[in-house]
Amino acid sequence: MSGKTRNQWEMRDPRDQYPQPPFPEQPQPKPGEARRMEPQPDHGEESYVGLGRLKGRHALITGGDSGIGRAAAIAYVREGASVVINYLPDEQADADEVIELLRKEGGTIHAMPGDLKDEAFCEKLVADSAEKLGGLDIVVNNAGKQVSQPSILDITTEQFVDTFRTNVFAMFWICKAALPLMPPGGSIINVSSVQGYKPSANLLDYASTKGAILNFTKALAEQAIEHGVRVNAVAPGPFWTVLQPSGGQPQEKVQHFGEGHPMGRPGQPAEIASAFVFLASQEGGYMVGETIGVAGGNPAE
Repeated sequence: MSGKTRNQWEMRDPRDQYPQPPFPEQPQPKPGEARRMEPQPDHGEESYVGLGRLKGRHALITGGDSGIGRAAAIAYVREGASVVINYLPDEQADADEVIELLRKEGGTIHAMPGDLKDEAFCEKLVADSAEKLGGLDIVVNNAGKQVSQPSILDITTEQFVDTFRTNVFAMFWICKAALPLMPPGGSIINVSSVQGYKPSANLLDYASTKGAILNFTKALAEQAIEHGVRVNAVAPGPFWTVLQPSGGQPQEKVQHFGEGHPMGRPGQPAEIASAFVFLASQEGGYMVGETIGVAGGNPAE
């Protein structure tokens, strides 16, 4: 069965809406490329249809070249927003795909590659995004680092620090720089994970950062709402993104990714895009300090 679906509103059995495991072995060097995955992820390229819910809005999305970030970028542009995507320079090929797609459709999307582990770059990214877009009222902190290790004895200090700098420090730097620029009605959306509630032993450092993001989101939400800015989070379960085959999971788990969940398959990025639209739009206007879990029948506890 194809990894794409053309009509997001057509009723179907969700269990076989997308490919089910087993999947082939497909190791990739970090950071990996979505276009090399088998089956190909669905980011909404053909399936997402916008309704103008973000018309005139200005969004920065980190990790916007592939996976959940690409799905959010496609949805935002098709909902009428102008978007900046950030990604690592090594991910340029994936970024070029989504940029070409959305510009051909008449959308406004800008590329700002760079490493979020650098505080100065994070500050410049926010400032340049606001200048390029003519404002900044949506920030999606999606970029993440995930490296599977069987034991704490296998996690180097370098890996541990890099995971926290990418997943937590960058979020802190970006939010700190963005909040003063955001008008009332703005929205910050942080990407946590079910790992923040139910950590896997092989993802000790990654899960720890996702727990930190949940608490960061709740605390910042109380501060930001005093300025009229809403802060919320999304907590994905197992999603079919390049993070997994490029070291995020052992290859034996990649082959059976999502198999143990009630849905019997991993989620596709297109299936979570609407959560980001809801939290960014006025439809989610009463959502503050909340976390939306999208976990395929294995909810966070």
